[in-house]
Amino acid sequence: MVLKKVTRRLFTQFYRHLPRRLFQRDVMLEGMQKNLNRNVPAALTHACLTCARANEEQLFQRFSSHPEGMTGAEVSAARSRHGANTIAGEQPVTWWRHLWLCYRNPFNLLLTVLGIVSYGTDDSTAAAVIALMVMIATLLYFIQESRSNKAADALKALVSNTATVLRADDISGESRYREIPIDQLVPGDLVKLSAGDMIPADLRILQAKDLFIGQASLTGESLPVEKTAHSRMENLRNPLECDNLCFMGTNVISGTALAMVIGTGDNTWFGQLAGTPPGSRRRPTPSRPASAG
Repeated sequence: MVLKKVTRRLFTQFYRHLPRRLFQRDVMLEGMQKNLNRNVPAALTHACLTCARANEEQLFQRFSSHPEGMTGAEVSAARSRHGANTIAGEQPVTWWRHLWLCYRNPFNLLLTVLGIVSYGTDDSTAAAVIALMVMIATLLYFIQESRSNKAADALKALVSNTATVLRADDISGESRYREIPIDQLVPGDLVKLSAGDMIPADLRILQAKDLFIGQASLTGESLPVEKTAHSRMENLRNPLECDNLCFMGTNVISGTALAMVIGTGDNTWFGQLAGTPPGSRRRPTPSRPASAG
């Protein structure tokens, strides 16, 4: 009896000094995953879970694809249905909206109010000077941001991301891997993954060898997660916990794999988390407003 009490007391002391992360799930990660699930439509969650449970034959049938890869005609048909593999928030703003955003800052609004007051008190000279200051500040801000956006677009063009995709020739039917821009991917494409690759879309793993994915951008997990072709989990409810799904925005830490695209653009987990409505546009690159003085 005494030995039992001593053992229990020693275990309690040892348990208290253990790092909390070794025996209890991090509340921050749980809260983060709850917020992720809350922002994603139920239809997307259901579609991801359906693909996670499906076998290869069901996946090929669902996306009208083939083990030899999709042909050009099939890719065009899929792109017409699903659109390009781009996020709506990445599209540039129009020049007139950009000009309005450059004008709409507290300094210009304050000067505008002062100009209206000056004009209302018959001080036309002060009103004209203030209007000129607002115009110069807005135009300088607009020119600076336009140059910044052009420089950023030029850098993006230099480091454009590509994906290795298995495609079949329309005439001969011969299959071969091709390097294509990620915005040309469509659901049903077969993508080859290797260490260092960025996940270009939401994927379902078909073949994998020692594949580990870094999901910190989505789940906050600091350690890479192993992914397999055949799920070892039962009663799947959270797509982010599926060990045979990969999501846009994550990256391959090690290993190789062959995966099928199951979601592109705004129909991906990352696209939904962006929280940008389909009609929105990219805001200009932030820079410090130019002073008129």
